[in-house]
Amino acid sequence: VVSATKGCDETTLERMTEILSELWSLKHPAALSGPSIAPETARGVPTAVTIACADEALARRFQELFTGDAFRAYTSDDVRGVELGGALKNVIALAAGICDGLGFGNNAKAALITRGLAEMTRLGVALGAHPQTFYGLSGIGDLMVTCMSPQSRNRTVGERLGRGESVADILGGMVQVAEGVCTCGPALALARQAGVAAPVMEQVDAILRCGKKPKDAVVELMRRDPRAERD
Repeated sequence: VVSATKGCDETTLERMTEILSELWSLKHPAALSGPSIAPETARGVPTAVTIACADEALARRFQELFTGDAFRAYTSDDVRGVELGGALKNVIALAAGICDGLGFGNNAKAALITRGLAEMTRLGVALGAHPQTFYGLSGIGDLMVTCMSPQSRNRTVGERLGRGESVADILGGMVQVAEGVCTCGPALALARQAGVAAPVMEQVDAILRCGKKPKDAVVELMRRDPRAERD
């Protein structure tokens, strides 16, 4: 079984392969993730993803099944990292969209994406993932496309939040799912359990759940205590 679902259970905080293992008694469920905006992939635009599985032979089998002229799959044994990358990047994409909605331009968005990747990596490593995974297709690759593509649902929701629309109005008019809205709470809970700083996720959560004004959230991020970049 290959999971292509990006998110965490809102109650148990479990990843999708963990849930599949429990429900279907699977020993080695796999996870597929990477920069794959659906309309582009459906048009046959060249797309590359990662398929992670603890069983190397099974990962290679799935790789062969999925790889073709316009779709390329790489393998990984870091199921945890690949799944966390696919889930957490949606929260950062909401923040990137908010930058767009506020009209901040490229400097702010580039800084946000970079610090968001640092946040994702920090949390992923604390939860047992390999840091290098977050610099691959399921990490920075997926993060880039989700934060920048006009077709990204999460970025679009963030943009509308930045323009002043309410969460209820945005979601009430959507047919598709912006996974970052549901993932933000569990992601922040995981960060707190692990004792990991997640300032971007904290501010996105405050905007989503508490109605915090996006501009106020930005000021709080900018006025955090000074620190070294590696921290």
